[in-house]
Amino acid sequence: MWLLAGIIGLSSLLAYTGEQARAAVAAPAAAAAPVPAPEPIISAVCLGCHGNEGFSAPGANGQPRQLHVNKDKFEHSVHGKRECVECHKDITEIPHQNIGKHQVSCVQCHESLWDKAQKENKTKENAKLGVVVQMIERYMHSIHARPSMADQSRTNATCYNCHDAHYVYPKGTAERAEWRLNIPNACGQCHVKERADYATSVHGKEVLEKHNPKAAICSDCHTTHDIEDPSMDKTRLVITKNCGNCHAENLKSYLGTYHGQVNTLGFAYTAKCFDCHGNHKIQRVNDPTSTVFNGNRLETCRKCHTAATAGFVTFQPHANTHDFARYPALWITSKFMIALLIGVFAFFWAHSALWFYREYQDRKARIERPHVLTDKLSLAPVKHFQRFKPLWRVAHLCFALSVMTLVLTGMAVFYGDTEWAKDIMGLFGTPHAAGIVHRVAATVMLSIFFTQLVYFAVTLWKKRKTWDWFGPNSLVPRLQDGYDAVAMFKWFFGKGPRPVFDRWTYWEKFDYWAVFWGMGIIGGSGFMLAFPNATASILPGWVFNVATLIHGEEAFLAAVFLFTVHFFNNHLRPDKLPPPDIVMFTGAVPIEEFEREHGLEYQRLKDSGELDKYLVDAPSRQMTLGSRILGLTLIAFGLTLLVLVVIGLVGSLTG
Repeated sequence: MWLLAGIIGLSSLLAYTGEQARAAVAAPAAAAAPVPAPEPIISAVCLGCHGNEGFSAPGANGQPRQLHVNKDKFEHSVHGKRECVECHKDITEIPHQNIGKHQVSCVQCHESLWDKAQKENKTKENAKLGVVVQMIERYMHSIHARPSMADQSRTNATCYNCHDAHYVYPKGTAERAEWRLNIPNACGQCHVKERADYATSVHGKEVLEKHNPKAAICSDCHTTHDIEDPSMDKTRLVITKNCGNCHAENLKSYLGTYHGQVNTLGFAYTAKCFDCHGNHKIQRVNDPTSTVFNGNRLETCRKCHTAATAGFVTFQPHANTHDFARYPALWITSKFMIALLIGVFAFFWAHSALWFYREYQDRKARIERPHVLTDKLSLAPVKHFQRFKPLWRVAHLCFALSVMTLVLTGMAVFYGDTEWAKDIMGLFGTPHAAGIVHRVAATVMLSIFFTQLVYFAVTLWKKRKTWDWFGPNSLVPRLQDGYDAVAMFKWFFGKGPRPVFDRWTYWEKFDYWAVFWGMGIIGGSGFMLAFPNATASILPGWVFNVATLIHGEEAFLAAVFLFTVHFFNNHLRPDKLPPPDIVMFTGAVPIEEFEREHGLEYQRLKDSGELDKYLVDAPSRQMTLGSRILGLTLIAFGLTLLVLVVIGLVGSLTG
């Protein structure tokens, strides 16, 4: 066949050269006439030989080397309007000698054409050419463009190893779809084992057997022109992201897990799609050979969690909060947390806004604050009332620092897709290092909390016969707190006087008992996540899904509440300005302020004659200045964290 094609091609070539000869004879002989420039070689001439089906030449291995180019297919390709010699620049005459493998440079050709378009200001008309040049730039940095380990004289793969230069078609065409389905075979010329594995997978069967154009091929996972070594972290991250091009919902749910959050931060040491599902041999979940088949999951989990228990099997890596039928526990938890967030913030933000409004209106009306006449008490003006002893002040400072550290390290993972989170992780080095800091801070916070519980337990035991659980010195909520809250709202709306409070206001009690809730919810869920093997040995794996949701949402609630409501109540109220209130650093408050803030306690102590026991000298100037600097620093840090959390929230809602 190839001999017959060669004879036909030779006949065409002789006809072409015969025409040239006749033209030469017909021309007047003129020895002095200038030699005419050779006629340009057009594609039709090349196709006179190469367009014949079966046209070939003996190859280096003795086997026929196919040289046939399908004329119709070529002319419909993106290169069909170009002459063959624009690429085959080493062909300068017809017939040409058998020069072996032609030297064709796709890169040089496209870059030259783009340079010409730029010089002629025709980049808009050649926009597609510009895209190709960008692809070339990406290719030049890929592993395919580097020298082959086996043969340093050539690259691992060049353009024509993946593309058949004669048959490159635009996107959306039937020919392009056909070429796409053949990519696994093109890749398989070098990656033989991977192609064989792929052929057995759910993806491979869809492509190679069913010719499904939507099924995943090699380039869907590994990318196209900027392919890198799959052992590199950045490559593994890209492959994981590419899974979401087809499995968008599954990728979204995966990114909500700790595995996915670390992945989002740019680190590849936690489980990714192919770590669980496999890579080239991926099977459907219900296939007994699948690595995530129910009977195989525990073994798969143990690739990372070597001591994984049976509870890991029921972990739901793709659970979501909107599918009640499949994930009822997560759905209910989500709706509860949303209701809790809305309820807490609706009440306390309204409370803060109305308080600010009332203070503003009173100042606008020039209503003066009542104050105590200290000369009638025979007290020196410098005297302060001691509210908190040194131990409580140190505990409060350590608690505040641990909470802020927890917010910083925890929210950086929770909002891992933000740029600030990646910068924070850059400071810590890795999420693993940040996780250690997070656990240390949690240990400090919980230690302070439980130490306080022990202290109160011992104190209450000693005073068990005299202690009034609902008395003025108790932090236990009582009916009077409800009356005070109603009276406060009446004052907000100008319907009554500002209420007078005892030792603890209702918002201070809420702050205190909110910590109990937080320790139970955040601390409990955090403990389960920190010790997964112990948790999964007792509880089912879906508890991890619920714990992750609760831990993140409750941490968000605590952070935003602290840096808005708590800061306002204690530092940013108009009657507290300029901030900060330093009583938690000095332990003492001016007697005038104490009488104004806690009038009932002040009057009770005054009437009983116990007031003098709590009076101390005013803090030193150095103590006051240091407390103010410390307070302002903590407020600034807290408000900065608040801004970062808000940026993360907005990004998650709009992304």
